[in-house]
This record gives sequence, C-alpha cells and structure tokens, in this order.
Amino acid sequence: MKRLLLIVLAGIMVLSLGLTVSAEDVVKIGLSAPITGNYAEYGENFRYSAQMAVEKINAEGGIRGRKVELVIMDSKGDPREAATIAQRFVENKEIVAEIGDFTSTACLASAPIYERNGMVQLSPTASHPDYAPAGHYMFGIVGTQDAEGPFNVEYIAQEYMGLDSVAVIYINNDWGVVTKDRFVESAKEKGLEVTTSQPFFEGERDYNAVLTKIRETNPDGIYIAAMYNEASLITRQIDNLGWDVEMLAPSSVFSDNFIDLAGGSAEGLATNTFFALNDPTPKVQAFIAEFKERADREPNLHAACAYDATLMLAEAIERAGFDRAAIRDELANTQDFVGVTGKLVFTEQGDIVRKYKIMVVEDNEWVIKEDYTK
Repeated sequence: MKRLLLIVLAGIMVLSLGLTVSAEDVVKIGLSAPITGNYAEYGENFRYSAQMAVEKINAEGGIRGRKVELVIMDSKGDPREAATIAQRFVENKEIVAEIGDFTSTACLASAPIYERNGMVQLSPTASHPDYAPAGHYMFGIVGTQDAEGPFNVEYIAQEYMGLDSVAVIYINNDWGVVTKDRFVESAKEKGLEVTTSQPFFEGERDYNAVLTKIRETNPDGIYIAAMYNEASLITRQIDNLGWDVEMLAPSSVFSDNFIDLAGGSAEGLATNTFFALNDPTPKVQAFIAEFKERADREPNLHAACAYDATLMLAEAIERAGFDRAAIRDELANTQDFVGVTGKLVFTEQGDIVRKYKIMVVEDNEWVIKEDYTK
C-alpha cells in the first residue's frame, strides 16, 4: 500500500511538472473585438488576421521559444463589455498585453483599467485623437481623425469631388462626435461650407426625417460619419428619396459588407485608405491571399491593421521579455517595423501619423482613384 501511494504521488508530481512546463512554454495575448453584434465583420477581421499572425509567429519559433496563444473575448462593440473584458485580462497574470478593441468608444472605456494595471492596450483601429494620450499604456496604429478629417475635406470633398458645400450626418458617440468635429473644423479652415451637422444614435434604422432636414439645406455633398451597417442604410434611404447628392465618408465604411448591404446605393461614394488590394508588395499580396482563403472575402484596412498590430506587439515582446511594463517600453521604441500597411513609428503620444489614398465605389467594387501616400 505504501509503495502504491508513493507511485501515485510520483505520478501527480510528474503531471504537475508537465503542466508547469506547458504553461511556461506559452505566452498569452488578449484580443478584444466585436465578434458578434452590429460590428461583427470588423471583429471577425480582427480574429482572422490576428490568428494568421500568431500562426506565422509560432511557425517561426514563437516568442523567445514560447508558443503564442490568443485569448479572444467578444466585446460586441459595447463599451461596458470592453471594460469587463479589460478587467478579466489584467487579472489574468498569464496575459502580457492585449490587442483591441475596434471602436474608439470601447477603447476609451477600457483604457483606464489597462492603465491602472500597467498592461499595453494596442488598438488596430481606434482613431479618436484622445485615445492614445489617455494613458502611458495606450497605443493605436490606424491614425487619428486629426489627419483623416482634413484629408477628407481637402483631397476628397474639394479636390476630387469639387464640392463647395457639404452636410454632415454622424453617429452620436465618442468617435462620431470627434470625426464630425475634425471634419467641420477643417472645412471652415479650407473654405468648404458646412450647411448642417445632424446626429443619430446607434441602433437607429430610419433616417428619413434627418435626411429630409439635411436635404433642405441644399448641400453639394453629404459626409456620412458612421460604421458600415448604419452607412449602408443611410445610402439606401438617400437613394429612396431620389436625392442626387455626392457622398463621402471616413474609412470606417471600407468593407465589402457595406457595398453588399448598400445594394447599389453607394455607387460613387468616396473614402480614404492607406491599404490597397492592388499593392504589388509580396508581403501584402501574401497576406491578402491567405486572408481571402480563410475568410472567403478580401481584407480591408482594419484587417490589415490587426495583422500588423499582432506582429508588431510580438516583436516588442521578443525584445522585452514577458514583463508588462518592459513590453510597453519596447513597443513605444519600435523603429524598424514594416508591416502590410507600411512602416509604423509611434509619436510620443503613442499613435501613428498616416497618409492616405482616395478610394471610390465603382460598379460595386472599391477602386483606388488617387494616391497621396508616396
């Protein structure tokens, strides 16, 4: 009996040792994204791209010999859910950093939790100018509305479309308000008349009343500051009104789903991008081909940003080791990273200054018209 007990105890010790070794062979990175809900396509793009990057990292030996594991949680695009996920991530000592969330509103809601607990929050797509400055541990790589808004005014509304006046319809949240503000401020500076700015709330589906009010101001164009699902409803209802008006939007609408949901009503709509499907760079084409094989659709700039964010963070962890504070410092000091969206170098605030291309819906496809990135 005594001998049997010793054998059992030895077995338990071996099993425990095996579990310990296994845990030490893995480095965990959190991923918060809207996998379900109104912004599900964006979240799915995050998941596909981040997993592609992780498999590439692991195939090349992992990080300091450890395999990378994504801990994926669904924020549904809800700021409260994003904050709850942040609390879970920071309490899990095996998670060394996190990628996400998609919307600026979700990122801003969770940022204080990551900041208090000293964990990197690297968002592929938060463009609110206040996001990266919200804390020492906040980083964003998509660029901000400080650059996107003026580009949309000067290069899309004025130079490409030749507009003298424009109206604005915008979603009434953190991102929508700042997107509207930066566009309107730049319009005033550049001499583009803004006839009116009208908000709507997330979840609204009938925009006829607000569009009728906007139409009465007789603008040459309308700037639609919304995500793909709301924007597609707005373009449909503009079409149903029989209103012939030029349409432009921020890069939030860059999605195949937007074109599908718009059902032809988005023809001629212009936006901006810094990621192009016709970029001949081998690494870009390899990314596009693999993403399309996995997702059965072409990637947009949000997918590309999620891919770059994952690889960029992994390189920082490789240099820093697995201490959360050291990872933050190495990420901030990144100098030589070149991803599928170009070379990424952070400002002192922790965001990226981007240059853009003009992209237009033609025959139900996204087409690059002008390139200002060179």
